[in-house]
Amino acid sequence: MKLFQYDTCPYCAFVRGHFSEMGLKEGKDYELVEASRGTPGRDEVLRLGGLSQVPFLVDGDIKMYESRDIVDYVKSKMQKLGIVT
Repeated sequence: MKLFQYDTCPYCAFVRGHFSEMGLKEGKDYELVEASRGTPGRDEVLRLGGLSQVPFLVDGDIKMYESRDIVDYVKSKMQKLGIVT
């Protein structure tokens, strides 16, 4: 999984916080990609999803923007894998 984000974005912080609560580790379970305005990461968000908005999650063919949707998706994925959150 790749989470496109930037540090001062409150919605990105919401997702990162929930990832931490779920026990997910950056670099092991997901990759953080810097996507503040003017970065290659933001260009990739636009190319992959069509909107210049973060947070943006890419997990294989799954692509989503909304912070709550991202958290719900990852929680559901972990439950399906038998990892209780």
